[in-house]
Amino acid sequence: MTRIGKARTALVIGGGIAGPVAAMALRQAGIEATVHEAYDHTADGVGGGMTIAPNGQDALDAIGAGELVRAIGTPVTALGLRSWTGKHLARFAPPARLPVQQFVWRADLYRAVYDEAERRAVPIHHGKRLTGATDTGSGITAHFADGTRASADILIGADGIRSTVRSLIDPAAPRPNYAGLVCFGARLERSGLPSTDGVMYLCFGKRAFFGYQVFDDSSAMWFVNLPHRAPMTVAEAQSIGAERWMSVLREAFADDRVPALDMISRTDAGQLLITGPMENMPRVPNWTSGRMTLIGDAAHAASSSSGQGASIAAESAVELARCLRDLPYDQAFAAYERLRRPRVERIIKLAARTNSDKTAGPVGRVLRDLLLPASMKLINPEKMAWQFDHHIDWETSAAQAA
Repeated sequence: MTRIGKARTALVIGGGIAGPVAAMALRQAGIEATVHEAYDHTADGVGGGMTIAPNGQDALDAIGAGELVRAIGTPVTALGLRSWTGKHLARFAPPARLPVQQFVWRADLYRAVYDEAERRAVPIHHGKRLTGATDTGSGITAHFADGTRASADILIGADGIRSTVRSLIDPAAPRPNYAGLVCFGARLERSGLPSTDGVMYLCFGKRAFFGYQVFDDSSAMWFVNLPHRAPMTVAEAQSIGAERWMSVLREAFADDRVPALDMISRTDAGQLLITGPMENMPRVPNWTSGRMTLIGDAAHAASSSSGQGASIAAESAVELARCLRDLPYDQAFAAYERLRRPRVERIIKLAARTNSDKTAGPVGRVLRDLLLPASMKLINPEKMAWQFDHHIDWETSAAQAA
């Protein structure tokens, strides 16, 4: 009988953000990791904005990469919730003992992570679209669409919400859920508005959800979650064209007494980011099969409403590397899932409730705006701190932690 030992080599499928982070964490754990990306080019300039929460920064700090975020980020000291009338509904911030959240553009984060992975001599191979994998008994071999192969002790799927690795692990795995929202965003070089002093405002509009932050130099970012009943792919949304979408967005916020209409009107159509449908994954029953496992959106895709997608992906990458450092790979996969599944599924559930608030109808809007201020006053901020106050102690044995 083959004795299962610790993994010494790993194939990481997916070269977005989670994949290179996982490869860096694996290399810190003494495991030789290579990244294989389906696209034949880098993803520079792709994607909108996101926040990296204190817990995400903490996970990156464990592998000496937290400064990458803080170097390119803009602090978000609090979240302010407003109704379409401009009425203050609530204000929320992580406990002061934690680092502040950082707003980053995905393109900037991707480039920073990619460059750091290259600096650490992590091989990243492009044009490697995974088509299958074979367990050889002593390892696993990945098969790519270009006819090439690669082998290692284990294979890690960091290939996103439509993960090929997930379908190899479990052909019956669920598919992404459409959250009923199509997403847009833009960067404004000159907003003409005063700084929001580190606060990101989230506005429940009459017809759509609007978020924005104005920075100290009067530049700004904004994003929209627009209710749309029928599911729509990114390509379908983009094919409608920016000019048409800008008209739709102006109409959606025509009655709202928040800066949405002004900021959208100041945005050139060529700067509109059409990021497509908001999606999340139902519970993925099987993260692991044999020598394969999943991280990031492939395993636990939280909608962007969570503000945690990239952060929990970084957590999982680091936690998996720690488990593989300390345990034979089969035990490591089991320990990793025990440590990660309860936390990420709790975050996904919380985000789903937020999505339902964003798609509320006329009666739901009235009830939400009446009840939210009172309910927020009853919430002890420390009881919400579990999302942000999560630390992976790299120096502690994973066996002990699990």
